[in-house]
Amino acid sequence: MLYNATNSEPEVPPLAVPSVCSVYQYCEIERSNQLGETALAIETALAISYNGINHSVMMVTPHALEDFLMGFSLGTGVIDKVDDMFDLHISQAADAWYAEVQISSRAFWNLKQQRRQLTGTSGCGLCGVAALEQALPRLEPLPASPLPPLAHLRNLRPRIAEAQVLARQSGALHAALFVDDQGAIRVCREDIGRHNALDKLIGALNRERIDSHSGFAVVTSRCGLELLHKAVRAGIGTLVSLSAPTSLTVSWAREHRLNLIHLPHQSEPRVYSPAPALP
Repeated sequence: MLYNATNSEPEVPPLAVPSVCSVYQYCEIERSNQLGETALAIETALAISYNGINHSVMMVTPHALEDFLMGFSLGTGVIDKVDDMFDLHISQAADAWYAEVQISSRAFWNLKQQRRQLTGTSGCGLCGVAALEQALPRLEPLPASPLPPLAHLRNLRPRIAEAQVLARQSGALHAALFVDDQGAIRVCREDIGRHNALDKLIGALNRERIDSHSGFAVVTSRCGLELLHKAVRAGIGTLVSLSAPTSLTVSWAREHRLNLIHLPHQSEPRVYSPAPALP
């Protein structure tokens, strides 16, 4: 897409709007023969380069990417004004998207002078990862784990709220918790960053030498791909999320044998990974 110096409107038609959700099947624990179907938000890696120099990889919903790139460039100070963006080319290959942005010589000089690693400005947990291989790494699949008993998931939401001591004081905090094989909440860690909360939990499990494969971890936030990376690397066999997972998270969970369960407000727990068997 081309931007000229006198008019910020694109001179060529924008890209066709891609789908922002995919349909996935799930089953309910202890009722694996009853399949459900729901739409999950698409998550994808977007590798951004300026004037041919790789800058960062962001995890995004592939919709209105032109708007995102303009806002990202302005909001992070890469450019000072719209006129500093000359050309924008967006392409897709496999599971990733690529954005090649041409900016003015002055803006590019400033970028090189001030270049620094971005650190989580959007809360995605992968902001500032300059290489696509780091955003979509090769991970060793986990050994298969049994699903937790339904009784360990029932009434879990109010138990989590009770365990979140810091959030009761101030709000605005995510939590990551570990439920052992007896159904008891053994560890709760909180942070303003959802990925920070999971990092704290993983650290606590290792420091206290708790077997992370015997129970399951719970995150109170959106379950994006970077949380799956952390869980698989830590050897956590089952990850439960209070918010629906993204499509990419489900695909990777199935590929890496991580049990992935969504705990809706009103419905029974939904098992997205392992993939439900066809009746």
